[in-house]
Amino acid sequence: MIHQRLRPFPDHFLWGSASAAYQIEGAWNEDGKGLSVWDVFTKIPGKTFKGSNGDIAVDHYHRFKEDVALMAEMGLKAYRFSVSWPRIFPQGRGEANESGLRFYDDLINELLAHDIEPVLTLYHWDLPQALMDEYGGFESRRIIEDFNAYCVTLYKRYGGRVKYWVSLNEQNYNFNHGFITAMHPPGVKDRKRFYEANHIAFLANAKAIDSFRRYVPDGKIGPSFAYSPAYPLSSRPDDILAFENAEEFTNYWWLDMYCRGTYPDIPLKYLKEKGWAPTIEDGDMELLAKGKPDFVGVNYYQTITYEMNPLDGVSEGKMNTTGQKGSNQETGMPGLYKTKRNPHLETSNWDWAIDPIGLRIGLRRISSRYGLPLFITENGLGEFDKVENDGTIHDDYRIAYLRAHLEQCRQALNDGVDLIGYCSWSFTDLLSWLNGYQKRYGFVYINRDEENVKDLKRIKKDSFYWYQNVIQTNGEEL
Repeated sequence: MIHQRLRPFPDHFLWGSASAAYQIEGAWNEDGKGLSVWDVFTKIPGKTFKGSNGDIAVDHYHRFKEDVALMAEMGLKAYRFSVSWPRIFPQGRGEANESGLRFYDDLINELLAHDIEPVLTLYHWDLPQALMDEYGGFESRRIIEDFNAYCVTLYKRYGGRVKYWVSLNEQNYNFNHGFITAMHPPGVKDRKRFYEANHIAFLANAKAIDSFRRYVPDGKIGPSFAYSPAYPLSSRPDDILAFENAEEFTNYWWLDMYCRGTYPDIPLKYLKEKGWAPTIEDGDMELLAKGKPDFVGVNYYQTITYEMNPLDGVSEGKMNTTGQKGSNQETGMPGLYKTKRNPHLETSNWDWAIDPIGLRIGLRRISSRYGLPLFITENGLGEFDKVENDGTIHDDYRIAYLRAHLEQCRQALNDGVDLIGYCSWSFTDLLSWLNGYQKRYGFVYINRDEENVKDLKRIKKDSFYWYQNVIQTNGEEL
C-alpha cells in the first residue's frame, strides 16, 4: 500500500541500540565468572576469523560508565544488553555470584540515571560450559529448571527496575549453527539433535515466561527471533512452493511455537516421516501454551530468496565469515528449497542482501499472523570502517542503510503494525562472533583489531551524530 500522508513515530517510541555480553564485556575470568561455551569454543583453532575471541572484547565490563555516557550524549531512549549466565552462576546453577549480580546492578542504575530504558536479554548464547560438560546443555531437559532458576534470580534482582525483557536471542540462528553447520557450540551436524534441542529450548523459554508473570507482573517479555523473510526466486509454481517451504521450516517453526505454543502442521508431519521430529512428552504442550509473549523481538538483517531444490540437490554451503564479497555459497534442504542470490538486491561485503522493504514485509507478516506488538531488537550493517587521518570516520553507507530501514519502519507503523521500538545493532563496535573485529556495526568505533587490543579508544562515527538527530526529532529527520 502507498500512503498519501505518513503519521509520525509514536511519542514514546523506544529509540535504542543493542549489544551482547560475550561480544563486548571481556573480563572473561574476573570476579568469579565461570566459563561459557564461547570462552572454550573460540580457542579451538580455525573456528573464528584470525582466532579472535572475547577474552577482552571491547572491555565494556570496566568501561561501561564511559559507554553509557556516550549513549546519553546520543540521547538513546533504550539500550538492549544481555546478562552473561556464567557471570551469575559460574557452574550454571547453585550459589549465585554476587560480584556478577552487582555488575548488572551498576549497569542498570547507570542507564536509569541517564533516562535510558534497560532492555535485558536473558540468554544471548553464552551457555555455562559446566552445563555443557555435565549434561549437554540444551540437549537435556535438565536445563529447563536450571535456566528457570537463573531467570528467576534476575527477575527478583532487577524486576523492579527493568520493564522490557528478552528471553532467548536468535534460537533459530544459534541452534542452526550449533547442530547443522557445526559453526557454533556444540559444533555437530545432526538434524535429529537439532530439532530435539530446539524443542527443549522452547520448553525452557515457556517456563521462563511463565515464571516472569509471577515475579515481574508489570513487565513485558518476548523472544528475539532472527527473521529473514523468504522470497521466491520467480513466479514459477515450484519456486513459490520452495518459498512456502522455507517460510514454514525456517521461520514459522519458531514463530508459531513462540506465539501460539504449537508447531506448524506440514513441517511437523514432514519431520515425523524423516525421523527428525522432536520428542514430545506428557505435559509439554501444556507448558508451551504458557509461553505466549507480550511482544515479538525481531532481529532483521536481510531477506533470503529461494528456488526449488531437487532430492539430490544442494545441502551445505560455505558461509562468508571473512568479508570477501562473493564467497558465500548456496545452502538448502533437498526436496524443499535452496537459497539463491536475489538479482534485484545489492549485498554487503559479507553477502547479506540489503533489503529495507523486506523489513516492512516481515513486520507485516508477523503482525498479521500473530496480532502481537513488535520490537526491532536488532538491525544494522556490518562493514569495514576506516579512521581518517584527522580521526573522523565517514560511514555514509551505514547511515544510508539505517535510514532506509527506519523509513520502512514508519511505513509499517502506518500500515497498522504495533511497533514499540527499534534497537540498532550495535552501539559500539564489538566481536562479531565468527567474523572477528573487522566486521564493524557500531555508531562508536573501538580502536582494536584481531591481533592487537591497542588502546580501545572510543571514537564517534558520522552515524553517531546522524542517529542523535533522528532521536532528537523523533524520526522526523531521517
